[in-house]
Amino acid sequence: MTSPEEFSRLQSKMSQAVKAHWKAFLFEGILLAVLGIAALILPPLASLATAIFLGWMFLISGIGGLIVTYWARSTPGFWWSLISAALAVLAGGILLARPIQAVLTLTIVLAAYFLAEGIATIMYALEHRRQLSSRWSWLLISGLVDIAISFLVIAGLPSSAEWAIGVLVGINLLFGGATLIGMALAARKSNT
Repeated sequence: MTSPEEFSRLQSKMSQAVKAHWKAFLFEGILLAVLGIAALILPPLASLATAIFLGWMFLISGIGGLIVTYWARSTPGFWWSLISAALAVLAGGILLARPIQAVLTLTIVLAAYFLAEGIATIMYALEHRRQLSSRWSWLLISGLVDIAISFLVIAGLPSSAEWAIGVLVGINLLFGGATLIGMALAARKSNT
């Protein structure tokens, strides 16, 4: 358990790190915003790219999991690890073999994820509003936007699957980038 003093020291170190590396946060924010705009301009392409990217992630992590599970086959939980890794390989293979058909399912999953992320972001912003001073409002806005997008997509299914993943990813990247830009600029101002 972390004591209040340790937590305060950790917060101070985190603030100092953001101040020291505000340019890196600004660069990342700009990059995310540009990628978000690109996804908003071409949402079907962004949707397909997301499905393919997720397919490769599942496939590679599943293969890695199979290798590690084989090496550690004498440890407890071997069969559960084996099943988990095999499911990841299967999911990755399906996404790569049929990315267009997987877009509807991914749209539902992504809408649920954005709903959960929005709630978590709002709770984080509210819980840390004293420590984040003016920056907490950026997090609050980002969380509210995530929740609104989630409800719009769910209400428009199944036709929203054509554009939803690309638009959701684009908006999330854009607002995530704006949040980082806002935090970096606030940190820069506190440096001077």
